[in-house]
Amino acid sequence: MPDYSIIGKRMPRVDSRAKVTGEAKFTADLKFPRMLVGKILRSPLPHARILNIDTSRAKSLPGVKAVVTGTDTYGDKWGVFRYTQDQPFLAMEKVRYVGDEVAAVAAVDEHTAQEALGLIKVEYEELPAVFDPMSAMAKDAPLIHEDFPQNINIHVPILVGDVEAGFAKSFHVQEDTFAAAEESYFQGEPYAVVARFDSDGNLEVWMPNAGPHMKAKPLSNALRMPLHKVKVRKIAIGGAFGGRSEISPADFICALMAQQTRRPVKIVYTREENSIATRQGHAMITTIKTGVDRQGRVIARDITCYMDGGAYSSTGPIATSVPFLCMEQAYRMENVRYSGYRIYTNKPPRGMIRVHGKGFACGVDTQLDMIAEELGMDPLDIRMVNAREPGEYTNTQSHVASCAMKETIQKAAEKARWKEKQGKLPKFRGIGIGCNSVQTGFPMGIRGGSQAFVKFNEDGGVTVISGVVENGQGNDNMLVQIAAEELGLKPEDIQLVTADTEVTPSDPGAYSQVSTFVGGHAVKKASENARGKLFAIASEAMEAHPDDLVAKDRMIFVKGSPEKAIPLKKVVRMGLAQGKSVTGEGGYWPKVDPKREWVKNPFGQMCEAFSFGTTIAEVAVDPETGQVTVLEVTAAQDVGFALNPLVLEGQFEGSVAMGGQGGMLTEYHFWNQGRVMNPTMLEYKLPIAADMPKINPIIVESADPIGPYGAKEAGMSIAMSAAQAYCAAVSNAIGVHMTDFPLTPDKILKAIEDEKTSEVFKTSEVFWGQNPQSH
Repeated sequence: MPDYSIIGKRMPRVDSRAKVTGEAKFTADLKFPRMLVGKILRSPLPHARILNIDTSRAKSLPGVKAVVTGTDTYGDKWGVFRYTQDQPFLAMEKVRYVGDEVAAVAAVDEHTAQEALGLIKVEYEELPAVFDPMSAMAKDAPLIHEDFPQNINIHVPILVGDVEAGFAKSFHVQEDTFAAAEESYFQGEPYAVVARFDSDGNLEVWMPNAGPHMKAKPLSNALRMPLHKVKVRKIAIGGAFGGRSEISPADFICALMAQQTRRPVKIVYTREENSIATRQGHAMITTIKTGVDRQGRVIARDITCYMDGGAYSSTGPIATSVPFLCMEQAYRMENVRYSGYRIYTNKPPRGMIRVHGKGFACGVDTQLDMIAEELGMDPLDIRMVNAREPGEYTNTQSHVASCAMKETIQKAAEKARWKEKQGKLPKFRGIGIGCNSVQTGFPMGIRGGSQAFVKFNEDGGVTVISGVVENGQGNDNMLVQIAAEELGLKPEDIQLVTADTEVTPSDPGAYSQVSTFVGGHAVKKASENARGKLFAIASEAMEAHPDDLVAKDRMIFVKGSPEKAIPLKKVVRMGLAQGKSVTGEGGYWPKVDPKREWVKNPFGQMCEAFSFGTTIAEVAVDPETGQVTVLEVTAAQDVGFALNPLVLEGQFEGSVAMGGQGGMLTEYHFWNQGRVMNPTMLEYKLPIAADMPKINPIIVESADPIGPYGAKEAGMSIAMSAAQAYCAAVSNAIGVHMTDFPLTPDKILKAIEDEKTSEVFKTSEVFWGQNPQSH
């Protein structure tokens, strides 16, 4: 391993001080002269035809500067893909969920804007609604979108091998069904947008995002503006978790009202709006049939998954595919069939989320535990038998260049003292294991690559220009570390200009898990390019070949002769004196299969790297209340190479909180006729620091051959495997394999009671058989 100065070292994030002191500015903090307050009128009905919208009284209210409806738009619809464009930014003919955008106002203050909403009169013809995927697919169900029979939004079919032949030769075949409720992102920052036009007709807009370029393009399309005149500006972002990767109707509405009034407009969602009018995680029902040989090796698997997609497509094809892809990356299977269905319902639209597919993943691992029990195997051993190995290909033909899945299992088990505890804990104490894999990116066409620029200033400091966005995971710090390492500088010598579409090149965004692998790679190449120019200037003064030079501690040295050195800033000034400014440019485009498509052709190289994670949880269950106390969690992930262990450990801890502690124990929505009944933090139970158990983070490094310094995705595999481990641990504690998630006290108590009844029934059966005359 090379002796790095900055890379691989524990260092506080460069943005920490601004955030903890309150200096960081978020969208809602922005203030401009003459700025108006925007508010959105939302549908009170889950499914209805719009007969008429009367805005006359709202328009005549003093202080109201704009009122917009669907008739003020070009009628465009949003969807991530051309074939999924189904969501109008303002409803035109129908509303499809409680919260759908119907109209909006911009006024001089919040009170006036709110009053104006109340003056808009909308006539609806209420239509029958459906609220779960199975009902929505019924032959007599109302169609939410008329062009989609049985309300099937997306169907992803994948078949590899001969599944029926695999089942026929299996030693044991198991079939089970698992269900999981939807959940919300509950980012710390509610959604907010600020938009304004300058005197030249350029749009400036600020909003939380996972990639500013992914916001600018659809905005330019919807507003019929040239792309270069739409400028998405950098702003502090309070979390994303997959939920801020698409354009929001609020982005368009805010920009439209700013365009009409020629005044800045700000829209800030309430916490309720943030739950119902952004995106949610998918609810899903998954049936899994698995056949194994005597050693527990999976020979055949058949999976059918129905996802509740809500009212619109959003990331539909991606969301329908990813749970399967994560499974095929983590575990080997000889023969497999997958039928993934995303179904329209009259609920808020669902998108990608950090723990997307947890019901699917928990089902796969729970079933492995069931099979291990039938075979008399240790749950850990059945995972080792099926775990992915480096150099293999997934079922859909992605080559896995680096993989330390088995090492994550072994190291987690050792730290958690698995062998001492598994099968030996007292009743209502349990230990469980979960394993998962997440892709480092996916095919994104022309938006899949990243470009970066590096510019030396005359004092030796550097400005790095990159489209990479920071929304909480430490991306800014990652870029600073890479540039400082490559250029021989200190982190404080690096100035970032990032995530601004006017000045930064294109970048795929943070939501595809490629910020380090692609964006970091581009900054590394740009830094190497600048360093080469720096060495070319220095080599003449030092009478040494450029290949013999090294930059470190703000100096340029001759290798093996540390006494022959020159200050780096002096070299920069020497270059300027010769008419040579020192800049660098670099880009990185991942080598993926351009023919791979989510629905039509789900085969070929998905991405260049995959992360692998294992989580082990130990719990205690109170049999009287059903409450779960998590005693300890061990989380191990193959990250390729840890650029900053301190940041990665924080990602692991956050993943356990979202995937396990909240995702499997407390976070879910309950509904009444399509209306979310727990939209705020008062009723939607998020874990806080005091709720968290002891967490043992373990960083495993497989040195990916392509990633910068060997790094790849870091954190997501823990979020998913934590959900699986929590499920396995609770099941182990109560002696019942849980199949309905999250694991709320009422479900746990029912499982315990059903098990008691079952035991009584079994006892009576034995007694009946032994003493027939006494009955």
